[in-house]
Amino acid sequence: MENNKLVIETIKHAVFRLEENNAKIVSCLEWLSEDEVWEKPNEASNSMGNLVLHLCGNLTQYLLSALGKRKDERDRDAEFSASKIMNKQALIEKLTATVGQCVDLLQSLDQNSLETKYTVQGYHYSGVGNVIHAVEHFAYHTGQIAFWTKILRRKDLGFYAGMNLNKKNEG
Repeated sequence: MENNKLVIETIKHAVFRLEENNAKIVSCLEWLSEDEVWEKPNEASNSMGNLVLHLCGNLTQYLLSALGKRKDERDRDAEFSASKIMNKQALIEKLTATVGQCVDLLQSLDQNSLETKYTVQGYHYSGVGNVIHAVEHFAYHTGQIAFWTKILRRKDLGFYAGMNLNKKNEG
């Protein structure tokens, strides 16, 4: 019974983080023009449009294909070579739909699915490992998108407006 509580708590937190970071990315994209979404800071960097496509590919590969047992049809290189293939609304819809599918999948997983080993990109992780990878990877690129948006907009994005982030633990 204790393991089941841990599984439920792990999934709840993964879902929360995916949805939270999806909202941050959507907020960033809404701040930007169509051209800014596909602008690259330099040739060694990716546009936010590329990063959104990349996040969809990664979530699909690590969660929907591996844990959801769907065929892996990811074309990772195409995620980075794409340029203005979608407008920002289509990117938002694609990302939100992918995150929604992942949330549904995560909420359907059982302990066995999270303990089973999967091979993705040559790595061998348990289901929990795949979930941690996907959530961490999503957060990493959310930070890049937020940083680039702050540079372009020259203002705080207000993600934590009204929250006291200096509150201390009680104990």
